[in-house]
Amino acid sequence: MNPVGPTILLFAQKEYPFLQGGVPEAHLVVAAEPAELMETVKQDHVAIIMFDTAHPKFNDSLVMRIYRRTPNSEFWLLADSDGHRFPEYVVDAVLPPGIERGEFEKKTSTCLRVKALLEEYHLVGKSPQLKRTADMIAQVAPTDISTLIIGPSGSGKELVARAVHQHSARRTKPFVAVNCGALAEGLLESELFGHEKGSFTGAIGRREGIFKRADGGTVFLDEIGETTPALQVKLLRALEEGSFYRVGGEEIVHTNVRIVAATNRELTEAIAEGRFREDLYYRLGTFRINLTGLHERKADIIPLINHFFIEQTGATRGLSERAMELLTNFGWPGNVRQVKNFVSRVVVSAPEGEISEQLATQFMEEQGYVERNLPVVTGKTPQQAEFQLIYQALLSLGQEVRILRDLIVDNLPSRRAGGMVDANVHDGDSGTMEKMEEDLIRQTLASVGGNRREAARRLGIGERTLYRKLKKFDSD
Repeated sequence: MNPVGPTILLFAQKEYPFLQGGVPEAHLVVAAEPAELMETVKQDHVAIIMFDTAHPKFNDSLVMRIYRRTPNSEFWLLADSDGHRFPEYVVDAVLPPGIERGEFEKKTSTCLRVKALLEEYHLVGKSPQLKRTADMIAQVAPTDISTLIIGPSGSGKELVARAVHQHSARRTKPFVAVNCGALAEGLLESELFGHEKGSFTGAIGRREGIFKRADGGTVFLDEIGETTPALQVKLLRALEEGSFYRVGGEEIVHTNVRIVAATNRELTEAIAEGRFREDLYYRLGTFRINLTGLHERKADIIPLINHFFIEQTGATRGLSERAMELLTNFGWPGNVRQVKNFVSRVVVSAPEGEISEQLATQFMEEQGYVERNLPVVTGKTPQQAEFQLIYQALLSLGQEVRILRDLIVDNLPSRRAGGMVDANVHDGDSGTMEKMEEDLIRQTLASVGGNRREAARRLGIGERTLYRKLKKFDSD
């Protein structure tokens, strides 16, 4: 961070009225040339980068080069319209060049506040979903109410729970976490509430449970949905009355803990099936924080990769543009945990050099999430994937229609003497399918400005195949 506040970097050759007098809470740096822009990014932690799209040297390549260098920075475009051509995860806002100073200061202040929260809570990324999570932590942490975190495995539920604890009045007291799905019912009850000597085989002495050890602090109950209804009754009493019995004990034990619980799925179905108590659900979920998977917040993927490289090696790693495209469009079913595993694998297998398309593709194939019937790894833009899937479906449909036609023809009564059927009787059907294929190919070519190589890539066929089909269409 800059001594006078976070840095806001402007790439422009002219002055803007809303920037006269500087930016409150921040240090404004103006770069008129791409070299100055890159140098500032290298030397400083830049919070916001604003690009004047009217700058004669502004282009897509420059923005993507800067993004690969500092993906956690906010990217704002100063443009008359939002018709930019960048992936959704790169550009965070489009501002009209004539924006009022008051509106700009409000937007800047909000952005810097949320970025400070993300850093304070150790949340890496810049997606709208992650920013909402940071805001929700800021709301609930100072209170003492129970909190339920809902999110898929590997999405960072415990990290959020620790942030809630560390920014509460209980921060100086213990934070104790337990995975409710990892222990059998009897062991979990003993772990939570403790046990008396002789209460079960192996209980050679009294043992204090988590609820007592965390007195004054926070208990994090991960995978709360895996608990049994019998244990849920005891949890509800501990929450409502602040007291419980040790396993095998008759003495009431008092405790003062805050509960933060987590689950990887909504509990309403478990409630309907009688596997989870509705009263406990509402008691735990006084305040809810919903975490989404990485497939819904692509803007966090490259910042996370950057973060884990710094964490594991002390430095960032370069990414080729194609590798970045593949990794950002990958589904990451294991979420943040899987991103960390990817970085660990690269650190071991390719400790130096840029992360290439080959490295990204190899990792994705090893995860078993590559669509084998497509000729290219499914790390495509939605439009590219749509063209290819439509084309593959059309070819498949055409084949099925021809098979069905042949079956029908083979079983029709003879239309000619000797059992012969006119081979051209269904030519109209075949011609229709060929016409649909031709229309799709020509539409794809038009969408890429006649670039046959790109059209073939989008359709998932070889260039030679495309040339052959076009030649056939033109000769028909």
